[in-house]
Amino acid sequence: MTTHDLTVISAVEHPALPKKPFTGRHLIDGGWRDSLDGATFVRRSPAHGTLASVSAKGGADDVEAAVAAARRRFDDGRWSFTSGKQRAALLTRVAELIDRELERIALLETLESGKPISQARAEIEGAADLWRYAAALARTIHGDSHNSLGPDMLGFVLKEPVGVVSIVTPWNFPFLIVSQKLPFALAAGCTAVIKPSELTPSTTVILGELLLEAGLPDGVVNIVLGYGKPVGAVMTTHADVDMVSFTGSTAVGKTIVASAAASLKKVSLELGGKNPQVLFPDADLDSAIDAIVFGVYFNAGECCNSGSRIIVHKDIAEEVIERVVELSKKVPFGDPLHPDTKVGAIISPEHCRKIDGYVKTAAKDGAEIRLGGGELAVPGLPGQFYQPTVVANVTGVMSVAREEVFGPVLSVLTFDTLDEALILANASSYGLSAGVWSESVHTCLEFARRARAGTIWTNTWMDGFAELPFGGFKESGQGRELGRYGLEEFLEVKTLQMRLGQSRELWLNSR
Repeated sequence: MTTHDLTVISAVEHPALPKKPFTGRHLIDGGWRDSLDGATFVRRSPAHGTLASVSAKGGADDVEAAVAAARRRFDDGRWSFTSGKQRAALLTRVAELIDRELERIALLETLESGKPISQARAEIEGAADLWRYAAALARTIHGDSHNSLGPDMLGFVLKEPVGVVSIVTPWNFPFLIVSQKLPFALAAGCTAVIKPSELTPSTTVILGELLLEAGLPDGVVNIVLGYGKPVGAVMTTHADVDMVSFTGSTAVGKTIVASAAASLKKVSLELGGKNPQVLFPDADLDSAIDAIVFGVYFNAGECCNSGSRIIVHKDIAEEVIERVVELSKKVPFGDPLHPDTKVGAIISPEHCRKIDGYVKTAAKDGAEIRLGGGELAVPGLPGQFYQPTVVANVTGVMSVAREEVFGPVLSVLTFDTLDEALILANASSYGLSAGVWSESVHTCLEFARRARAGTIWTNTWMDGFAELPFGGFKESGQGRELGRYGLEEFLEVKTLQMRLGQSRELWLNSR
């Protein structure tokens, strides 16, 4: 059915809905535990309003126990000194178990996050592929040797696991993002403590179940549920933690860097983005407009890689806006449990109000709301949804053009020349990804060389592969995930120098 010319999918009956909420507990040293103080918290479905999960609410003492377990297990070498073959075999078993539990994981992720069930299934499939890729990498870790240091010296460069890693993951892709981090850390030989978002804790708990079933030694992976304070704060400052891997907001990332400075922990950050797509007059508009609509509405725009702004040549700007508006009306918003739904619920009422605030401010500042611009009522569902929204006449100084809205809101800017397009594309504190649409390879290559972003897409948007590194420039983060670079994040380099025989000249010869 359509409401105000939008495509809206009403609530459906779903026989697979669980009869009772998922119960989540901490995984510490191989055992499932309630919080030491008995505290719990609940998560209600942002789409359906039903009680999705009841979880243990961790405190500082729970984190202490988890870090101590990870520290003991790393130091005793039961995981850090296993062979690459053994690690690879275990990671492969985990991937197989993820495949087996796909439907269970996807349903719970949909209930807690509000994303469409079809999208959740695809993400779980992608996560299993990441575990398999990390398994392949586990057997390839090696250093270097140097035999050109003279007749009596040999030099070696060793690659060793960094140690205990605190992994903090967000709510928008809870199972996929933990799978962008944990299997690479395990392939390197690290041990870990994980804190999933309090809004989407449960699929990480299921992953813990699968790790134990696969035979991971106790204490190698520990999971503490709860809130950023105190759980995340203790995990990122603890003296026995060697590295922090965090995905989330830039503001929190800066806090983690500041707190980690006291002990000079290694920090890997995947943060926000304000990602531009630049359209030249010779672009294939059919492909570009479809990609624009996908890029801004995928995961309801709650995505660091969201294509949240387009920079369009003035000669084609009006045509592009009109076609994007018309295609946006055809995107099915609504019940995330319906197989045809493409866009589900917004994660929380507070976030829905934040999205709407950006749109209202843009209109006040002189932008033109060409579509949407308000909450969306979905028949039969009490949750929060936001309309597909297109904002035109945007200038580079407006907050909707510069800041991460994290919702289904597209900002449209215009340009005359390539240089002007690059100025607009780079005029952001973020630098996660960018795209260019042109049939000229010269235009695409020049843009790719000059755009300040970690990923550049040409004539496509948001393709991803386990083999290719992911991460950003500027305030979009530091370090890389995925690919061989993602494995290297969890390794330290050690130099070993060996003198052969008794060839060393004495510095002080008293004879």
